[in-house]
Amino acid sequence: MKLGIVGLPNVGKSTLFNAITKAGAEAANYPFCTIEPNVGVVTVPDERVTTLSRVYNSKRTIYTTIEFSDIAGLVKGASKGEGLGNKFLGHIREVEAIVHVVRCFDDPNVVHVDGKVDPVSDIETINMELIIADMEVLERRIAKTEKQAKADKSARGELDLLHQLYDHLAAGNTARSFEDLDEEQAAFVRSLDLLTYKPVIYAANVSEDDVAGEDNDYVKAVREFAEAEGSEVVVICAKIEAELAELEDEEREMFLEDMGIEEAGLDKLIKSSYSLLNLISFLTTGEDETRAWTIKRGTLAPQAAGKIHSDFEKGFIRAETIAYDKLMECEGKLSAAKEKGWLRSEGKEYEVKDGDVVHFLFNV
Repeated sequence: MKLGIVGLPNVGKSTLFNAITKAGAEAANYPFCTIEPNVGVVTVPDERVTTLSRVYNSKRTIYTTIEFSDIAGLVKGASKGEGLGNKFLGHIREVEAIVHVVRCFDDPNVVHVDGKVDPVSDIETINMELIIADMEVLERRIAKTEKQAKADKSARGELDLLHQLYDHLAAGNTARSFEDLDEEQAAFVRSLDLLTYKPVIYAANVSEDDVAGEDNDYVKAVREFAEAEGSEVVVICAKIEAELAELEDEEREMFLEDMGIEEAGLDKLIKSSYSLLNLISFLTTGEDETRAWTIKRGTLAPQAAGKIHSDFEKGFIRAETIAYDKLMECEGKLSAAKEKGWLRSEGKEYEVKDGDVVHFLFNV
Protein backbone atom coordinates (compact mmCIF):
# COMPACT_ATOMS: atom_id res chain seq x y z
CA MET A 1 0.00 0.00 0.00
CA LYS A 2 1.45 3.34 -1.09
CA LEU A 3 0.27 6.60 0.45
CA GLY A 4 1.43 10.03 -0.67
CA ILE A 5 1.70 12.84 1.89
CA VAL A 6 0.77 16.13 0.23
CA GLY A 7 -0.12 19.68 1.24
CA LEU A 8 0.98 23.28 0.94
CA PRO A 9 4.52 24.14 2.06
CA ASN A 10 5.07 24.48 5.82
CA VAL A 11 1.97 22.60 6.99
CA GLY A 12 3.94 19.84 8.76
CA LYS A 13 4.27 17.22 6.01
CA SER A 14 7.95 16.46 6.46
CA THR A 15 7.71 16.62 10.27
CA LEU A 16 4.90 14.06 10.12
CA PHE A 17 6.82 11.93 7.62
CA ASN A 18 9.90 11.96 9.86
CA ALA A 19 7.78 10.92 12.81
CA ILE A 20 5.99 8.03 11.16
CA THR A 21 8.97 6.61 9.32
CA LYS A 22 11.91 7.82 11.45
CA ALA A 23 13.55 8.44 8.06
CA GLY A 24 15.05 11.83 8.87
CA ALA A 25 13.67 13.74 5.90
CA GLU A 26 14.70 17.39 5.94
CA ALA A 27 12.08 19.58 7.61
CA ALA A 28 12.69 23.32 7.27
CA ASN A 29 10.72 26.53 7.61
CA TYR A 30 10.81 27.42 3.91
CA PRO A 31 9.03 26.08 0.81
CA PHE A 32 10.41 23.27 -1.34
CA CYS A 33 12.88 21.76 1.10
CA THR A 34 11.55 18.43 -0.28
CA ILE A 35 12.17 18.03 -4.01
CA GLU A 36 12.53 14.32 -4.65
CA PRO A 37 9.89 12.39 -2.70
CA ASN A 38 11.28 10.79 0.44
CA VAL A 39 9.98 7.24 0.79
CA GLY A 40 9.63 5.38 4.05
CA VAL A 41 8.21 1.95 4.82
CA VAL A 42 6.22 1.73 8.05
CA THR A 43 5.41 -1.45 9.94
CA VAL A 44 1.72 -1.75 10.74
CA PRO A 45 1.39 -2.56 14.46
CA ASP A 46 -0.80 -5.63 15.00
CA GLU A 47 -1.14 -7.12 18.47
CA ARG A 48 -2.60 -10.30 16.95
CA VAL A 49 0.67 -11.00 15.12
CA THR A 50 2.71 -10.34 18.26
CA THR A 51 0.55 -12.70 20.34
CA LEU A 52 0.48 -15.52 17.79
CA SER A 53 4.24 -15.34 17.38
CA ARG A 54 4.67 -15.68 21.14
CA VAL A 55 2.14 -18.54 21.42
CA TYR A 56 3.74 -20.53 18.58
CA ASN A 57 7.31 -19.51 19.44
CA SER A 58 7.84 -18.45 15.82
CA LYS A 59 11.38 -17.95 14.53
CA ARG A 60 10.27 -14.95 12.44
CA THR A 61 7.55 -12.36 12.98
CA ILE A 62 6.53 -10.32 9.92
CA TYR A 63 4.06 -7.47 10.12
CA THR A 64 2.41 -5.93 7.08
CA THR A 65 3.73 -2.56 5.90
CA ILE A 66 2.64 0.75 4.39
CA GLU A 67 4.85 2.85 2.13
CA PHE A 68 4.65 6.61 2.69
CA SER A 69 5.97 9.12 0.14
CA ASP A 70 6.61 12.67 1.33
CA ILE A 71 5.75 14.68 -1.78
CA ALA A 72 6.97 18.27 -1.91
CA GLY A 73 4.66 21.17 -1.06
CA LEU A 74 2.36 22.14 -3.90
CA VAL A 75 1.52 25.79 -4.50
CA LYS A 76 -0.94 27.78 -6.57
CA GLY A 77 0.09 27.28 -10.21
CA ALA A 78 1.63 23.82 -9.61
CA SER A 79 -0.33 22.38 -12.57
CA LYS A 80 1.42 24.97 -14.78
CA GLY A 81 4.84 24.12 -13.38
CA GLU A 82 5.03 26.64 -10.52
CA GLY A 83 7.39 25.45 -7.78
CA LEU A 84 8.38 22.36 -9.79
CA GLY A 85 4.69 21.47 -9.68
CA ASN A 86 4.51 19.15 -12.70
CA LYS A 87 7.22 16.95 -11.22
CA PHE A 88 5.40 16.78 -7.89
CA LEU A 89 2.07 15.97 -9.56
CA GLY A 90 3.77 13.05 -11.31
CA HIS A 91 4.84 11.68 -7.92
CA ILE A 92 1.22 11.76 -6.70
CA ARG A 93 0.14 9.59 -9.65
CA GLU A 94 2.21 6.72 -8.27
CA VAL A 95 0.32 6.39 -4.94
CA GLU A 96 -2.92 4.56 -4.14
CA ALA A 97 -4.29 7.15 -1.72
CA ILE A 98 -3.45 10.66 -0.57
CA VAL A 99 -2.80 11.88 2.97
CA HIS A 100 -3.49 15.60 2.66
CA VAL A 101 -1.85 17.39 5.61
CA VAL A 102 -3.72 20.58 6.52
CA ARG A 103 -2.44 23.19 8.94
CA CYS A 104 -4.89 23.67 11.79
CA PHE A 105 -2.72 25.64 14.23
CA ASP A 106 -1.52 29.22 14.71
CA ASP A 107 2.20 29.84 15.09
CA PRO A 108 3.80 33.19 14.18
CA ASN A 109 7.18 31.44 13.96
CA VAL A 110 6.08 29.13 11.13
CA VAL A 111 5.50 31.00 7.88
CA HIS A 112 2.27 30.23 5.99
CA VAL A 113 2.73 30.38 2.23
CA ASP A 114 -0.45 32.52 1.86
CA GLY A 115 0.21 34.65 4.95
CA LYS A 116 -2.77 33.35 6.96
CA VAL A 117 -4.10 30.03 8.31
CA ASP A 118 -7.24 28.93 6.44
CA PRO A 119 -7.38 25.13 6.10
CA VAL A 120 -10.36 24.98 3.73
CA SER A 121 -8.73 27.53 1.42
CA ASP A 122 -5.53 25.44 1.57
CA ILE A 123 -7.46 22.29 0.61
CA GLU A 124 -9.17 24.10 -2.26
CA THR A 125 -5.81 25.41 -3.53
CA ILE A 126 -4.37 21.89 -3.72
CA ASN A 127 -7.58 20.43 -5.14
CA MET A 128 -7.73 23.06 -7.88
CA GLU A 129 -4.18 22.25 -8.99
CA LEU A 130 -5.03 18.54 -9.09
CA ILE A 131 -8.28 19.28 -10.96
CA ILE A 132 -6.45 21.36 -13.60
CA ALA A 133 -3.89 18.57 -14.05
CA ASP A 134 -6.74 16.06 -14.49
CA MET A 135 -8.48 18.31 -17.03
CA GLU A 136 -5.30 18.31 -19.11
CA VAL A 137 -5.27 14.50 -19.02
CA LEU A 138 -8.93 14.46 -20.15
CA GLU A 139 -8.31 16.95 -22.95
CA ARG A 140 -5.73 14.61 -24.47
CA ARG A 141 -7.99 11.58 -23.98
CA ILE A 142 -11.00 13.39 -25.51
CA ALA A 143 -8.98 14.39 -28.60
CA LYS A 144 -7.88 10.78 -29.08
CA THR A 145 -11.40 9.36 -28.51
CA GLU A 146 -12.99 11.87 -30.91
CA LYS A 147 -10.83 10.44 -33.72
CA GLN A 148 -11.83 6.89 -32.73
CA ALA A 149 -15.54 7.80 -32.57
CA LYS A 150 -15.53 8.93 -36.21
CA ALA A 151 -14.60 5.42 -37.31
CA ASP A 152 -16.15 3.42 -34.45
CA LYS A 153 -19.63 4.31 -33.15
CA SER A 154 -19.07 2.22 -29.99
CA ALA A 155 -16.54 4.85 -28.81
CA ARG A 156 -19.25 7.52 -28.65
CA GLY A 157 -20.52 6.41 -25.24
CA GLU A 158 -16.98 6.68 -23.88
CA LEU A 159 -16.61 10.12 -25.47
CA ASP A 160 -19.88 11.31 -23.93
CA LEU A 161 -18.73 10.14 -20.48
CA LEU A 162 -15.38 11.92 -20.92
CA HIS A 163 -17.15 15.18 -21.78
CA GLN A 164 -19.45 14.85 -18.74
CA LEU A 165 -16.46 14.23 -16.47
CA TYR A 166 -14.56 17.15 -17.98
CA ASP A 167 -17.50 19.51 -17.38
CA HIS A 168 -17.75 18.19 -13.80
CA LEU A 169 -14.07 19.03 -13.19
CA ALA A 170 -14.35 22.39 -14.96
CA ALA A 171 -17.03 23.33 -12.40
CA GLY A 172 -14.39 22.94 -9.67
CA ASN A 173 -15.38 19.43 -8.55
CA THR A 174 -13.09 16.45 -7.96
CA ALA A 175 -13.41 13.22 -9.95
CA ARG A 176 -14.20 11.48 -6.60
CA SER A 177 -17.52 13.32 -6.51
CA PHE A 178 -18.50 12.25 -10.07
CA GLU A 179 -21.26 9.84 -9.08
CA ASP A 180 -24.17 7.79 -10.44
CA LEU A 181 -21.89 5.59 -12.55
CA ASP A 182 -22.63 1.97 -13.38
CA GLU A 183 -19.93 -0.65 -12.79
CA GLU A 184 -18.48 -0.40 -16.31
CA GLN A 185 -18.37 3.41 -16.24
CA ALA A 186 -16.75 3.42 -12.79
CA ALA A 187 -14.07 0.97 -14.02
CA PHE A 188 -13.41 3.26 -17.01
CA VAL A 189 -13.07 6.40 -14.86
CA ARG A 190 -10.77 4.47 -12.50
CA SER A 191 -8.59 3.45 -15.47
CA LEU A 192 -7.94 7.12 -16.31
CA ASP A 193 -5.72 7.35 -13.19
CA LEU A 194 -6.92 10.84 -12.33
CA LEU A 195 -5.34 12.54 -9.33
CA THR A 196 -8.68 13.74 -7.91
CA TYR A 197 -10.14 10.23 -8.16
CA LYS A 198 -7.69 8.92 -5.56
CA PRO A 199 -9.19 8.52 -2.08
CA VAL A 200 -8.11 11.12 0.49
CA ILE A 201 -7.51 11.31 4.23
CA TYR A 202 -7.22 14.84 5.59
CA ALA A 203 -4.62 14.92 8.37
CA ALA A 204 -5.56 17.96 10.46
CA ASN A 205 -2.25 19.02 12.03
CA VAL A 206 -2.97 20.74 15.35
CA SER A 207 -0.84 22.17 18.18
CA GLU A 208 0.06 20.19 21.30
CA ASP A 209 -2.63 22.10 23.22
CA ASP A 210 -5.41 21.02 20.83
CA VAL A 211 -4.58 17.37 20.19
CA ALA A 212 -6.40 15.89 23.20
CA GLY A 213 -9.32 18.28 23.53
CA GLU A 214 -12.32 19.15 21.41
CA ASP A 215 -11.85 20.10 17.77
CA ASN A 216 -10.70 23.66 17.26
CA ASP A 217 -12.47 25.84 14.67
CA TYR A 218 -9.95 24.94 11.98
CA VAL A 219 -10.55 21.20 12.47
CA LYS A 220 -14.33 21.69 12.49
CA ALA A 221 -14.07 23.44 9.12
CA VAL A 222 -11.96 20.59 7.71
CA ARG A 223 -14.45 17.98 8.98
CA GLU A 224 -17.34 19.83 7.36
CA PHE A 225 -15.48 20.00 4.05
CA ALA A 226 -14.44 16.32 4.19
CA GLU A 227 -17.94 15.15 5.08
CA ALA A 228 -19.37 16.92 2.02
CA GLU A 229 -17.05 14.97 -0.29
CA GLY A 230 -17.09 11.69 1.65
CA SER A 231 -13.45 11.80 2.81
CA GLU A 232 -11.98 10.97 6.22
CA VAL A 233 -10.29 13.24 8.77
CA VAL A 234 -7.59 12.25 11.24
CA VAL A 235 -6.50 14.78 13.87
CA ILE A 236 -2.76 14.61 14.53
CA CYS A 237 -0.02 16.72 16.07
CA ALA A 238 3.10 16.27 13.96
CA LYS A 239 5.29 17.62 16.77
CA ILE A 240 3.97 15.05 19.26
CA GLU A 241 4.31 12.25 16.69
CA ALA A 242 7.96 13.29 16.27
CA GLU A 243 8.49 12.99 20.03
CA LEU A 244 6.69 9.63 20.18
CA ALA A 245 8.94 8.29 17.42
CA GLU A 246 11.95 8.65 19.71
CA LEU A 247 10.43 6.66 22.59
CA GLU A 248 10.35 2.97 23.43
CA ASP A 249 6.93 1.26 23.62
CA GLU A 250 6.46 1.56 27.40
CA GLU A 251 7.58 5.19 27.47
CA ARG A 252 5.28 5.84 24.52
CA GLU A 253 2.25 4.55 26.41
CA MET A 254 3.10 6.70 29.44
CA PHE A 255 3.64 9.76 27.27
CA LEU A 256 0.25 9.33 25.56
CA GLU A 257 -1.43 8.85 28.95
CA ASP A 258 0.21 11.99 30.36
CA MET A 259 -0.92 13.97 27.32
CA GLY A 260 -4.48 12.60 27.60
CA ILE A 261 -4.24 11.07 24.12
CA GLU A 262 -6.07 7.77 23.59
CA GLU A 263 -4.33 6.75 20.37
CA ALA A 264 -1.22 7.89 18.49
CA GLY A 265 -1.77 9.78 15.26
CA LEU A 266 0.10 7.16 13.24
CA ASP A 267 -2.15 4.36 14.50
CA LYS A 268 -5.24 6.43 13.62
CA LEU A 269 -3.78 7.16 10.19
CA ILE A 270 -3.09 3.48 9.51
CA LYS A 271 -6.61 2.44 10.56
CA SER A 272 -8.13 5.14 8.35
CA SER A 273 -5.90 4.07 5.44
CA TYR A 274 -7.10 0.47 5.73
CA SER A 275 -10.72 1.60 5.94
CA LEU A 276 -10.31 4.03 3.02
CA LEU A 277 -8.78 1.41 0.72
CA ASN A 278 -11.11 -1.34 1.97
CA LEU A 279 -8.22 -3.49 3.21
CA ILE A 280 -8.06 -6.25 5.82
CA SER A 281 -5.35 -8.58 7.15
CA PHE A 282 -5.39 -12.35 7.46
CA LEU A 283 -2.77 -14.22 9.47
CA THR A 284 -0.58 -17.29 9.05
CA THR A 285 1.32 -18.78 11.98
CA GLY A 286 3.57 -21.64 12.98
CA GLU A 287 7.03 -22.41 14.38
CA ASP A 288 8.84 -21.01 11.34
CA GLU A 289 6.90 -17.77 10.92
CA THR A 290 3.93 -15.68 12.01
CA ARG A 291 2.86 -13.14 9.42
CA ALA A 292 0.10 -10.68 8.49
CA TRP A 293 -1.03 -10.47 4.86
CA THR A 294 -2.97 -7.51 3.47
CA ILE A 295 -5.83 -8.10 1.01
CA LYS A 296 -8.92 -6.28 -0.25
CA ARG A 297 -12.09 -6.97 1.71
CA GLY A 298 -14.13 -9.58 -0.18
CA THR A 299 -11.08 -11.48 -1.51
CA LEU A 300 -11.82 -15.19 -2.02
CA ALA A 301 -9.66 -17.88 -0.43
CA PRO A 302 -7.71 -18.92 -3.59
CA GLN A 303 -6.73 -15.29 -4.34
CA ALA A 304 -5.74 -14.75 -0.70
CA ALA A 305 -3.58 -17.88 -0.97
CA GLY A 306 -2.01 -16.35 -4.08
CA LYS A 307 -0.71 -13.47 -1.95
CA ILE A 308 1.58 -16.00 -0.28
CA HIS A 309 2.63 -17.81 -3.47
CA SER A 310 1.15 -18.17 -6.95
CA ASP A 311 1.34 -21.99 -6.60
CA PHE A 312 -1.02 -21.77 -3.60
CA GLU A 313 -3.66 -20.17 -5.83
CA LYS A 314 -3.10 -22.45 -8.85
CA GLY A 315 -3.32 -25.67 -6.83
CA PHE A 316 -5.79 -24.46 -4.18
CA ILE A 317 -7.66 -27.34 -2.48
CA ARG A 318 -9.14 -25.72 0.64
CA ALA A 319 -8.44 -23.33 3.50
CA GLU A 320 -8.45 -24.40 7.12
CA THR A 321 -9.42 -21.25 8.98
CA ILE A 322 -10.36 -19.96 12.40
CA ALA A 323 -11.08 -16.46 13.70
CA TYR A 324 -8.16 -15.10 15.75
CA ASP A 325 -10.39 -14.42 18.79
CA LYS A 326 -11.68 -18.00 18.79
CA LEU A 327 -8.16 -19.40 18.53
CA MET A 328 -7.10 -17.27 21.50
CA GLU A 329 -10.07 -18.59 23.51
CA CYS A 330 -8.47 -22.01 22.98
CA GLU A 331 -5.06 -20.62 24.00
CA GLY A 332 -3.78 -21.24 20.49
CA LYS A 333 -4.53 -24.98 20.58
CA LEU A 334 -5.98 -26.07 17.23
CA SER A 335 -7.05 -29.45 18.63
CA ALA A 336 -9.28 -27.70 21.20
CA ALA A 337 -10.65 -25.37 18.49
CA LYS A 338 -11.45 -28.40 16.32
CA GLU A 339 -13.36 -30.06 19.16
CA LYS A 340 -15.50 -26.94 19.55
CA GLY A 341 -16.13 -26.83 15.78
CA TRP A 342 -14.38 -23.49 15.43
CA LEU A 343 -11.72 -24.70 13.00
CA ARG A 344 -13.46 -24.68 9.62
CA SER A 345 -12.64 -26.13 6.22
CA GLU A 346 -13.52 -23.59 3.51
CA GLY A 347 -13.58 -23.90 -0.29
CA LYS A 348 -13.02 -21.65 -3.30
CA GLU A 349 -16.02 -19.38 -2.66
CA TYR A 350 -15.02 -18.43 0.90
CA GLU A 351 -14.41 -14.71 1.51
CA VAL A 352 -11.44 -14.35 3.84
CA LYS A 353 -12.26 -12.19 6.90
CA ASP A 354 -10.14 -9.75 8.86
CA GLY A 355 -8.26 -11.65 11.55
CA ASP A 356 -8.73 -15.09 10.01
CA VAL A 357 -5.87 -17.41 10.91
CA VAL A 358 -5.50 -19.56 7.80
CA HIS A 359 -3.65 -22.66 6.67
CA PHE A 360 -3.95 -23.28 2.91
CA LEU A 361 -3.87 -26.78 1.43
CA PHE A 362 -2.78 -26.94 -2.20
CA ASN A 363 -1.47 -29.37 -4.80
CA VAL A 364 0.63 -28.38 -7.83
